[in-house]
Amino acid sequence: MQGSGTHDTGGVDSGYAWARLGLSMFLATIGGAGMWSVVVVLPAVEREFGVDRADASLPYTATMIGFALGNLFIGRFVDRLGVMVPLALASVLLGSGFLLASQASSIWIFTVLQGAMIGFGSAATFGPLLADVSHWFSKRRGLAVSATASGNYFAGAIWPLVLQAAMTEYGWRGAYILAGCVCLAVLVPMAFLLRRPAPHMATGGRHVEPPPPVRTTPLSPGALQFLLILAGLGCCVAMSMPQVHIVAYCVDLGYGVARGAEMLSLMLAGGIASRLISGVLADKIGGLPTLLIGAVLQCLALFLYIPYDGLASLYMVSLIFGLSQGGIVSSYAIVVREYLPAREAGRRVGAVITATIVGMALGGWMSGWIYDLTASYQAAFLNGIGWNMVNIAVIVLILVKSGRPRRLTAAA
Repeated sequence: MQGSGTHDTGGVDSGYAWARLGLSMFLATIGGAGMWSVVVVLPAVEREFGVDRADASLPYTATMIGFALGNLFIGRFVDRLGVMVPLALASVLLGSGFLLASQASSIWIFTVLQGAMIGFGSAATFGPLLADVSHWFSKRRGLAVSATASGNYFAGAIWPLVLQAAMTEYGWRGAYILAGCVCLAVLVPMAFLLRRPAPHMATGGRHVEPPPPVRTTPLSPGALQFLLILAGLGCCVAMSMPQVHIVAYCVDLGYGVARGAEMLSLMLAGGIASRLISGVLADKIGGLPTLLIGAVLQCLALFLYIPYDGLASLYMVSLIFGLSQGGIVSSYAIVVREYLPAREAGRRVGAVITATIVGMALGGWMSGWIYDLTASYQAAFLNGIGWNMVNIAVIVLILVKSGRPRRLTAAA
């Protein structure tokens, strides 16, 4: 459909598209519990099972591996089936994983459940939702994708506080039971509200909307995706240091778990603002320049953690870090949709998001390992800065190879 009919039938850029965006943000916020819960309970799990910091970091690493594989495999099913069925099934897996993990008798059982059920199930509320939402917008695609990705940061701002309060009353096991019940009660039924197929799937795969503008590059699709994967790996090894270890860092400094959870929430609240601003910016200047800006700002923010470890300073630096890096991951999805075919959005967005999550998993474990070697997080911050430099170098390489990105309209 074209013209006003687009809005009447609930197509691209319609009122229905915006309502679907709002629902996707809400689902991402609830499902994001699977990614952030283990960060909050890490010190309690470490004490209960009597393990060192590196072993205590393994459940987070397993969660990120499961999250990465979920984005990769679920994205492929979304390309063929739409988002509703994969999201509903993954939500059952997520909620059940929380309930089973609450009964874990060892760090190894807890780790397996975090990866195979909680991480994998939670993935459906990130990359697959970003790919789905991208089909419903043309003029404001950058904002829409970034807003959906912000749901994950809303989860990071809200769930740590909820789980910390639950842990105070019922311990980490009780907090996990609460998270599991919420996921099952909310995500599973609401997934069926996304049953309408994306516009390009409405007539057996033929587009019923004018094709959105795309950007051109002399790089082949495979080469571009490889470079984006490499950049995503580097940026998220760096990103994981504060996000994964800020709670444990505060415990080591004597500030306690509650202060660390508050800093994590503040960091991710700043990330929400950053993602929305990055989405608006990407609609104006493109995904790649927006990605480079975020990478440079993240690197500068990481440097601030090294000299400043006072309580007030850490609150401020955590906010600055969130405001700096929040738009990076969503920018990868925007770049994929700008340069690569819409019919491959699920699997290509999933592949790049998978790389970013592998980076988070690797960085989360690596920081714990460096801490065990040095008894300090200073070297871990320096390690993150080094990986961030790799990320910046790859993005600059893509920009140099591509020259000034040209936008092609549907008419062209």
